[in-house]
Amino acid sequence: EEPGRPCSAGSSAEAGKPQRWEEAKTFYDSLTPKKKPKPPKPENAITIAVSSRALFRMEEEQKIYSEQGVEAYVKYQLDHENEPFLPGAAFPFVKALEAVNAQLRELYPECEELFDIVLVTNNHAQVGVRLINSINHHNLFIERFCMTGGNSPICYLKAYHTNLYLSSDAEKVSEAIEEGIAAATMFSPGKNVDVSENQLRVAFDGDAVLFSDESEQIVKAHGLDMFFEHEKAYENKPLAQAGFLRAFPHWEKEGPLKGFLEALGKLQKKFYSKGLRLECPIRTYLVTARSAASSGARALKTLRSWGLETDEALFLAGAPKGPLLEKIHPHIFFDDQMFHVEGAKESGTIAAHVPYGIAQKQRRMGQEKPTKNSK
Repeated sequence: EEPGRPCSAGSSAEAGKPQRWEEAKTFYDSLTPKKKPKPPKPENAITIAVSSRALFRMEEEQKIYSEQGVEAYVKYQLDHENEPFLPGAAFPFVKALEAVNAQLRELYPECEELFDIVLVTNNHAQVGVRLINSINHHNLFIERFCMTGGNSPICYLKAYHTNLYLSSDAEKVSEAIEEGIAAATMFSPGKNVDVSENQLRVAFDGDAVLFSDESEQIVKAHGLDMFFEHEKAYENKPLAQAGFLRAFPHWEKEGPLKGFLEALGKLQKKFYSKGLRLECPIRTYLVTARSAASSGARALKTLRSWGLETDEALFLAGAPKGPLLEKIHPHIFFDDQMFHVEGAKESGTIAAHVPYGIAQKQRRMGQEKPTKNSK
């Protein structure tokens, strides 16, 4: 009977092979990076250009650059290229965009109306390896890079079909606004951020963000009383159509972020058409210092005239925005006033400053005069 034992044992081993093979395959599949989806064509996508310092924490590296120069900076990056950067102010926003993309791909497998993230930086190309390693470490889907080696990247934004540019460099953001590109300066919150992992939440100020700076011009020139009278007289006329001089020629009838709200609205309708209005992974908020009774109707009617809406509208009548934003937990809040940006930061909100409006135009002109006179 001994010769039969190997056959018996062999049969048992053969029977166990499929199970062991499946276990091994499952194990090795878990080690293999998952295939990333194909990026959409730029002309079909909603392109969000993000600077490296907005996406990642690079304070230490920036300090080296400022104090020791570009050569020491590049050497430091090369020496640490296997150490991933920590998440920066724009990181939760980008992750939320990718979560929306994942749901859109499930509902519309062939659809290219998706968010497309472009990393835009004036870093030297040698630093790109550490950026790529960091993106892969954090499992981000960012395939398009623009590294300009010390030159301003603003001239490339239109070529990338950019719908929104986010940076920690206020000068570059202002330059983008002047070129007619929606842009904002990112600020890290003063305390830990608690944001939704399943729903993208975007909060907008109204005047000089979604709308033109018409109301700002009235307040600066004539005060609040005249502003309220003006709003009542023009309640049924959309903002920026009352004959006021535009401070920024690229934005004649709207604020810089109107186009981004419009893009979000188009994606929301894709979920609505599938009966998912209540489960929509995108939610928008209007958070304005306007008073609802005296000037709120015109803001809402302006959105209506554009065929746009926000999911929620909060009229604060001059009250601080921070406490309300703390309840919303937006991934990003856009405002043109640094006072409100600072308040948002203190409440733990990721805030972005939009340098648009007649007051900011006048301030920059005032800063330029001494330089011209000194020549």
